[in-house]
Amino acid sequence: MKMFYKTILFALGLLAGHTVYAASSGSMMLQSGDFVGYSFWLISMALAAATVFFLMESLRIGGKWATSLTVSALVTFIAAFHYFYMREVWVTTGSTPTDFRYIDWLLTVPLLMIEFYLILSAITKVSGGVFWRLLIGTLVMLVPGYMGEAGYLNATIGFVIGMVGWAYILFEIFAGEASRVAASQASAAVQKSYGLMKWTVTIGWAIYPIGYFLGYLAGGTDEGTLNIVYNLADVLNKIAFGLFIWYAANEDTSGR
Repeated sequence: MKMFYKTILFALGLLAGHTVYAASSGSMMLQSGDFVGYSFWLISMALAAATVFFLMESLRIGGKWATSLTVSALVTFIAAFHYFYMREVWVTTGSTPTDFRYIDWLLTVPLLMIEFYLILSAITKVSGGVFWRLLIGTLVMLVPGYMGEAGYLNATIGFVIGMVGWAYILFEIFAGEASRVAASQASAAVQKSYGLMKWTVTIGWAIYPIGYFLGYLAGGTDEGTLNIVYNLADVLNKIAFGLFIWYAANEDTSGR
């Protein structure tokens, strides 16, 4: 317990230190009317706040749900740091921070997918195949996408392979083993959370391939608008996703 509190304080210290640096660095100051920069700043603060919430709730609820809530905190913690740096890239260069976004996604998206395995493992025994299929699906989706955007691979080929990976993930959570376990053995609260999570992966994640298509296959689009949309999407795809897990954990343990 003591170690957990130290971890929380360490995480808060890192976030606070970086916030002070961001606010004091002249090269990173937001300009009046820079709504893209505003969106980076607001989302970074929201992600930092979500990290504290998930860590504290992991401590409060504990037990079989501690791992899921801690992973939710890791997702928002990693994303918060990346948003500070993405904001710097935007403010100083006016260009899309593609590399930072993909570094963020390569770390956080597999963790989000593992959450399906973790919430099911909290209520029943789940085979390791669910874990590995979801993990591999995320890598198939992300790696070719990055290579296409960064110019290491034909943009169309990268897009198509990435879509195959996404389709593979959707099959697993809608019709695969994970879906069957949720339908047959999960409580009402876990089933509700599972449903919200899988629709987030379906609808919320659709924003990213749409942006890829418009930016690289359809002649380009306004970078500012695209970044604002991406930033707002992360409220659903990272913060709300974690809140769905928290709901299941809270409801499952409320009767203890």
